[in-house]
Amino acid sequence: MKQPLIILFCGLLTYQVQGQALLNKMKQKAEQAADRAIDKKLSGKQSGSTSSGGASTTTGPGGASSGNAGNNPSNKGGGGLISTPPDVKQNLSDAEASYKTKNYGEARYAVQQAMLGVEMEIGNNILKSLPETVSSLPKEEEADQVTSTGYGWAGLTIHREYYKDDKELRVTIANNSAWMTSYNMYLSNSGYSQTTGGEQQFKQIKVKGHKGIIEYSESSGYKISVAVGQSSLIMWEGINFASEPEMMKAAEAFDIDGIKKQLGEQ
Repeated sequence: MKQPLIILFCGLLTYQVQGQALLNKMKQKAEQAADRAIDKKLSGKQSGSTSSGGASTTTGPGGASSGNAGNNPSNKGGGGLISTPPDVKQNLSDAEASYKTKNYGEARYAVQQAMLGVEMEIGNNILKSLPETVSSLPKEEEADQVTSTGYGWAGLTIHREYYKDDKELRVTIANNSAWMTSYNMYLSNSGYSQTTGGEQQFKQIKVKGHKGIIEYSESSGYKISVAVGQSSLIMWEGINFASEPEMMKAAEAFDIDGIKKQLGEQ
């Protein structure tokens, strides 16, 4: 395939105008075309490898040095890192330029960054669509988070928390293969589980028509997991919710079909 990479991703350049349906189609095109067009050229021509790091809209905890001794000063502030999701258009332009000069490693890196930028845009749009208040619990603005592990349209995580007094609800939406494996094992191997004392620990449920699992623990409270499509999962964790119906009502406050559509799940 000799066409410039920019042609392969022309739909990406207008994703904000053409809507979410085009983004979903571009996922498959970007992943398949990039691997065929670039990996084939890269093999045997470039000994070095280039990898892309993940991105996050929040600043995670940094690792502090344990070697601070004597009179060395300790850090007392600095403002953290600035959230800068990859610029999709710029990275596509860089990819085209690198491809034309046969700098396939740089072309691959730019393609990965463009794909990461689109994924972060999807995550932020989903976060904005979540309710501001659930079960009289307001959202915690500082806890909002969108992260992505990077290349491959896997590893996107959206997180929000709602909190008031001693009551809390946490919702996490993720493309996570490990979570999906555990969820499918729960769903396929058992309908419900009980402790030796007869108290039920988890069971299968439906939330707005979507199959799921609800769990309860005296120490951690309620947890509901619902699959949306083949690779994505929504998980709600409720602390100090009075009952199963109250927890179910909180989960039903979310537009599951809308989230599924934005993720491009079938």
